Amino acid sequence: MPGPRQLANDAWEAMLSAHAVLIKQFAAEDIWQELSMREYDVLYTLSKCPEPVRIGELNRHVLLSQPALSRLVHRLAGRGLVDCEPDPADGRGVRIALTDAGRELQREVGRRHARSVACALTAVLSRGELGELAAACRRLAREPLVSHDKKSEDTTL
Repeated sequence: MPGPRQLANDAWEAMLSAHAVLIKQFAAEDIWQELSMREYDVLYTLSKCPEPVRIGELNRHVLLSQPALSRLVHRLAGRGLVDCEPDPADGRGVRIALTDAGRELQREVGRRHARSVACALTAVLSRGELGELAAACRRLAREPLVSHDKKSEDTTL
């Protein structure tokens, strides 16, 4: 019977494999219009923000390096999908928000993507499994990750 360390690593590998398979499936769909999935991810993340955010805050919620995110935001601003305004609290900083056009495009693409996600997941998982998966992922996203040095790792797992 596998121990906690093996179970944790098996779960991690399964989660990464599932993510890779689903992302490839979603990327291949004809739903994105003129957006890439990464651009959509930024628009979606901004759509959840009640007020403009600094790029550092945005960077906590997307899987891009800060320089790559800065370039992507600049391109989105050039297309009129996001607005960059000076941060009143720090003149060196910029706050980013969706424009009306960006919000509309995010909603339009988002509706199609949501249907696609629902179709893919409900084809494989039961209602109960979906609830368990959502709850487990929320806990992982909410809880601070604990880092162990080698000595404590050997004794705790």
